[in-house]
This record gives sequence, C-alpha cells and structure tokens, in this order.
Amino acid sequence: MADQWWWDLTNGRAVTSEERPRDIEALGPYPTRQAAEDWQSTSKARNEAWDAEDERWEGGDPPEA
Repeated sequence: MADQWWWDLTNGRAVTSEERPRDIEALGPYPTRQAAEDWQSTSKARNEAWDAEDERWEGGDPPEA
C-alpha cells in the first residue's frame, strides 16, 4: 500500500508516489487514494469555509455577483 497518493492532473486519476508526474501536473500528497480522488470536493468545501470566515471577519455581506 502506498504511503502517499497524488492527483495526476494530466491523466485525471489518483496515482502513487512511484507514478507521480512532475509537480506542476500533480496535486497532493494525500493520505489515501480516496482523499486524492476527492480533491475537488475537499477544495470546494475549504474555499467555502474560507469565504465564510472572510465575510465574518469583514463584518459585512458578501459582494454582489
């Protein structure tokens, strides 16, 4: 079992450290294959939490879209 997993942006799949492409073509490391495959939902949730914290910090409503 691999210790670290990466998301291969070029091929759109989770890979082990042995298969990992160049840094610019990979996201990670992740602790499990599933975590690497879930990178988009993890990133989205993190960004939403940061946006909510920014709004709380600034004390205002979010900007109009």
